[in-house]
Amino acid sequence: MTDDVKSGAQAHKARFLALPPNVQGALWLLTSAVLFTAMQAMAKYLGQRLDPFQVALARAFIGLVVIVPFLLRAGFGEGGIATKVFPLQLLRGVVGTLAMFCGFYAVTYLPLADALSLNFARGLFLVPLAILILKETVGVRRIVAMSVGFLGVVIMLRPTGDIDPVAFVALVGAALVAFATVLVKIVSRYDSPVTLMFYTCVVGTLVSIVPAAINWVPPTLNEYMLLALMGAIGATAHNCFIRGYAVGETTAIAPFEYSALIFAALAGFFIFSDLPDGYTILGAAVIVGASLYIVRREAQVARAERQKEMDG
Repeated sequence: MTDDVKSGAQAHKARFLALPPNVQGALWLLTSAVLFTAMQAMAKYLGQRLDPFQVALARAFIGLVVIVPFLLRAGFGEGGIATKVFPLQLLRGVVGTLAMFCGFYAVTYLPLADALSLNFARGLFLVPLAILILKETVGVRRIVAMSVGFLGVVIMLRPTGDIDPVAFVALVGAALVAFATVLVKIVSRYDSPVTLMFYTCVVGTLVSIVPAAINWVPPTLNEYMLLALMGAIGATAHNCFIRGYAVGETTAIAPFEYSALIFAALAGFFIFSDLPDGYTILGAAVIVGASLYIVRREAQVARAERQKEMDG
């Protein structure tokens, strides 16, 4: 890299860091949404011929390759490969891998906008899981918002009775993502983000490799390149997602996460000729509205609790 390029990159970085934190967070999430949409579009294209387990294997293995430099820096001790909660790391890896498989399967056989909208129902599953596992106290308003959100799911499942069975796979995937999120909340109390990513990718690779081998369809050179690119894009999108929520306030930047629905609808239309119908648009709007209310309500409760601690 030349000195001019280095100085230019540093100038761009300085301008970005000078932005308000919530603007930075919003830009990270918008970038993440674009990249996740690109990853899902590639997964949908590859899934037309390859088995979804092959796609999941590529996502996990390439993700592992991407984090190797961070692992080398962290080493084998605490903050690297060593974990204080090995069984939970394994469970989280298995749950996350199954969620990933459901997501890729749904993306392959449903329109992109439908699959992504149903995936956003994960925020609704978090409420009952937080009550059962984290023993959190949840107010009436969040329960009502969750119920309204599930009404959006029912709308997307087509109240006319014309239900696509793959939609239920997408819902199972959303529930598994919510479960994995709860496990992340528990495991992150003991291990670093690098450790979490390491076990996610290792377990994902090990869980996917056998079914992928059983259902193996020899990829073409072009498909191998797309699988590698998809895995790298997915890892980068995940990194942008984490950075966004690390720097910005959840209630301020969360709406930008749902821009992925717009990108998915555009990609589905221009690449796969999928056009969202009225049920998809209405159901997605209800799910997003309910999810955003739950996010906002959780932030208000957290602020109230912090204020109590300060006053106490």
